[in-house]
Amino acid sequence: MQASRPHHEKRPHDLIPNPYFPMDDAIVIGSGPNGLAAALKLAQAGWRVRVLEAQPRPGGALYSLETTLPGFVHDVGAAFFPFAHVSPAFRQFRLDEVGLQWRAGVYESAHPAPDGTCVSIARDIDRAARSFGVDGDAWRQLAQWQAGMGQRLPDALLAPLPGIGPALRLGVANLVRLGSAGMSTAAGYSRRHFRTEAARRVIPGLSLHVDLGPEDFSSAALGLVLALLAAGSGFQVPVGGARSITYAMLERLAQLGGLVNLDKRVTAIVVRQRRGVAVRLSNGDEIPAAKAILADVGAPALHLKLLPNDSVPGYVRQSIRNFRYGWGTFKMDWALAGPVPWAAGEARQSAVVHAGDSIDDLIRFTNEARAGTLPSNPYLVIGQQSLLDPTRAPTGGHTLWAYSRVPSLLQDGWEKHKESFADRIEQRIEGLAPGFREVIRGRAIFAPPDLEKMNENLVGGDLGGGSAHFSHQLFWRPVFPYFRYRTPVKGVYLCSASAHPGAGVHGACGFNAANAALADSR
Repeated sequence: MQASRPHHEKRPHDLIPNPYFPMDDAIVIGSGPNGLAAALKLAQAGWRVRVLEAQPRPGGALYSLETTLPGFVHDVGAAFFPFAHVSPAFRQFRLDEVGLQWRAGVYESAHPAPDGTCVSIARDIDRAARSFGVDGDAWRQLAQWQAGMGQRLPDALLAPLPGIGPALRLGVANLVRLGSAGMSTAAGYSRRHFRTEAARRVIPGLSLHVDLGPEDFSSAALGLVLALLAAGSGFQVPVGGARSITYAMLERLAQLGGLVNLDKRVTAIVVRQRRGVAVRLSNGDEIPAAKAILADVGAPALHLKLLPNDSVPGYVRQSIRNFRYGWGTFKMDWALAGPVPWAAGEARQSAVVHAGDSIDDLIRFTNEARAGTLPSNPYLVIGQQSLLDPTRAPTGGHTLWAYSRVPSLLQDGWEKHKESFADRIEQRIEGLAPGFREVIRGRAIFAPPDLEKMNENLVGGDLGGGSAHFSHQLFWRPVFPYFRYRTPVKGVYLCSASAHPGAGVHGACGFNAANAALADSR
């Protein structure tokens, strides 16, 4: 019997009106979370806003589909949301008032290994400290540090640059401590702060959510931030799937009078007198925008494809040509007859499980992926959404979601290797959860080319809109001096994850870009 869907879940076409304004104040290209955040912020300010989406459904990678068997709901991209309750954008939109509901696990992130050890992060500091064992005091200090910073930490992380105000509110001591971590490798930071290998693999494992290996400069920054967020707001999941976030944003936008049109592919931005004035669709139609055009697309797509060549200075075009995307992603969904039989008890109660045996194991994994080969012992991020949200599967069943980092391209193509690498991933989970293969009822496989075909913003299977290396962050994201969402063309703004602060479902890229457009209009 299929689990009933939450009362607030609606089909996209129930939420999206389709009339045309005489003249839109703003056009947003793309209906991913950043595009919708931009549209919501502008609509709140009273602008007439239209979102144009190339695909027949909204949400981009923030969506859910029954990819394995009927009744098993799997998230397409992002599947757990550490910024859900702390993002300034989401807090302002008050999505809970339009039915968005959240669920959390006993543990947020479990890190088991074949040797039987498992260290786990929980929002309950005492529970997490017990899990860390002899490193419990070291973890307690980090968790208490996070609690002391509270909302000031995400406010500073997600603010537009230079972000002096939020940084000062965070405090000099916290800035120095975060800055020191930001200059560290994940391996070095973990070896300095923890004594056991079980605890030491946690932050490097979290850093590998993007293309940052344990020995990369500044890799400790992201791993530490994710660990702190897990201890604070947690890795929560929305009831009904990631698409519930998209639907809630659409419903809020509809309440504010915003419009969303599906199957409307923008092929060019029309520039006159050095200002963006309209967008051109694939059928040749032009839709004018009175005040602004915001693009929730990759930086190269905006600067090298949508904007006319003569509207972008040569040095900007050259810098954008050097824009680097992160690793590819190999993602799998499973329909299960029961929960995963993890050997580690904490993993059976955790929203997310990370498979990385040790720092050395994660270093080997990084080197293999960067060498263009398929990792022999894949690092995995594994989501157990149905443990928290039973609407994801029929009664008694469960879903499982996982990804590994891989080369975007293989010398002899991905089709030849998809099934065998999927088997390798299942073998990896089987080693941590004996009997896992016996509960599998169905699986779906997505190699990097499949992800990009599904959503053209996932270039090469990169989920983050661009590399997370230091040279692609802060004032260099996407290119100096255009790090504050503006572009060389007046009235045109970049609002995707290719802009600061980058990857993550927080809506900050779109929210900040909309604020820039509002400031310019004033």
